[in-house]
Amino acid sequence: MKEYKLFINGRWVDGGAVIEVRNKYTQDVFAILPSARHEDVDEAISAAQKAAPILAGMPAHQRSVILSQTAHLLKARKEEFAQTIATEAGKALKFARIEVDRAISTFTIASEEAKRISGETIPLDAVPAGEGYFGFWLRRPVGVVGAISPFNFPLNLVAHKVAPAIAAGNTVVLKPASSTPVTAVILCEILSEAGLPSGGINLVVGSGSTVGEWLVTDPRVSKVTFTGSPVVGERITQIAGIKKITLELGNNSPVIVAADADLEQVVKRCAIGAYYNSGQVCISVQNIFSHREIHEPFLEKFVHASRDMVVGDPLDERVDVGPMIDLKEVDRIDAWVHEAVDDGAQVLTGGRRDKCVYWPTVLDNVKPEMKIVAQEAFAPIASVISYDDFEEALQLANNTEYGLQAGIFTRDIQRVLKAIRQLNFGGVIINDTPAFRADHMPYGGNRRSGIGREGVRFAIEDMTNIQMVAIRQNQ
Repeated sequence: MKEYKLFINGRWVDGGAVIEVRNKYTQDVFAILPSARHEDVDEAISAAQKAAPILAGMPAHQRSVILSQTAHLLKARKEEFAQTIATEAGKALKFARIEVDRAISTFTIASEEAKRISGETIPLDAVPAGEGYFGFWLRRPVGVVGAISPFNFPLNLVAHKVAPAIAAGNTVVLKPASSTPVTAVILCEILSEAGLPSGGINLVVGSGSTVGEWLVTDPRVSKVTFTGSPVVGERITQIAGIKKITLELGNNSPVIVAADADLEQVVKRCAIGAYYNSGQVCISVQNIFSHREIHEPFLEKFVHASRDMVVGDPLDERVDVGPMIDLKEVDRIDAWVHEAVDDGAQVLTGGRRDKCVYWPTVLDNVKPEMKIVAQEAFAPIASVISYDDFEEALQLANNTEYGLQAGIFTRDIQRVLKAIRQLNFGGVIINDTPAFRADHMPYGGNRRSGIGREGVRFAIEDMTNIQMVAIRQNQ
């Protein structure tokens, strides 16, 4: 068992009550670290505030070098990070390694974007009042960024908050999920080694209702970026005060499979998209709408692919699906499945559990109002629903309070264009599942799926303020 500490103002410090971090498969405690007290959060914000002018005044090329060096150090410690993610998050090792690769890309992209932050001139004399003035605008860092990250991507979703903040010249107070904090601790080690000044990154750990709220409500924090549940996201909007907010809140991830789709490709992509990280992904495949003409063959192939998933210890190289994050989540999804079955749904495979593991599950005969369909399952569950025509499928996909990403499989360009026009989602993925994400693209949702966009360049825009400059010329 390893012991870690909080990271404040460039120092590793003690805090309050001990948090136990468990191996999510064995449930053994493999690490401990202290929770942050109110005074620790206050000190972290003070350190970030004091360091903010240093980061803001640092030349872009220096911030770029720090981020590039972070990527280099991540690559050098890739296996350590992957093993840590697999242990504390329960993510299969093969996917944990992919997460590390993505984080390396995220920091690399941020190192490049740090040198591209610019403004533009404005022809103020386009209106009579602007005659005799020269105008331009530029971007200034907001100051202190409060970053609250979830358990399911303990490295790359931290990177998507920290890397653009530093690229823009901000400082960060980071609160990772209490169930998966060790990855963030090691990342802070690397950022310090890469040359980030003291106070540039500060790590506090603890409950969202205490540590999270202290961070969100502090007026010295100019920007809050949060990934998590809509309930918590709504709470943040209520208590944050006047500051910038980015929220990435979830989805129930519809996939539309047209009659002309390549079923072999669809089945393969949907199985990975539904079950990797035990379905605990904001864009995990959840509701699959298949055309009635191909519904039965698709269902047969998809059930077979679901049964082929290897379930077990995520540190085993062969495993595809490891445990869920905790027993409470397994209890929840098991109750949702039983509730659906009691209302007429049919379990075609899965629907069983073993401690923190829930087997890949396919449901048929579901109804739109069932929790397993209408709400975000966040579990290795996929419901397959037939439809008669493409217009109906679009209506079924749109019939949700969420709007993060949707996937469409078809060879018909007219269907593609219709889907792009009609679907109210932040991302529409053609011939792949909603689970697709490239780390430099704008990523975020509409409706109850959130506010704002991540993706390094787009996060930087939200982590800077526009400063307008108007110069009156001598007449």
